[in-house]
Amino acid sequence: MPEISEIRIDKFLWAVRLFKTRSQASDACRKGRILINNIQVKPSRIINATEVVVVRMNPVIFSYEVIKPIENRVSARLVSLYINDITPENEKSKLMNRELSGFV
Repeated sequence: MPEISEIRIDKFLWAVRLFKTRSQASDACRKGRILINNIQVKPSRIINATEVVVVRMNPVIFSYEVIKPIENRVSARLVSLYINDITPENEKSKLMNRELSGFV
């Protein structure tokens, strides 16, 4: 399989299952919810390995390190080959607190 060099951030976010559709990923970029190097990015931004992607989904701010950019959607089991979840535990606890309080 040939090595893929340039992958758009919206396509990558969809491929690693952070969003159900590519249009949802594009909308998140346009609304300023996706950050790379603390800069809001457009859906057409090219993603590279080792970059840290921040996804703001209220009330939690998720952080992911890109291991290898991919173009095609992969199964949930294979996602860990392409991104590493580096979200701090205090952010994850916000989500657990919300679920426990019944605001899902």
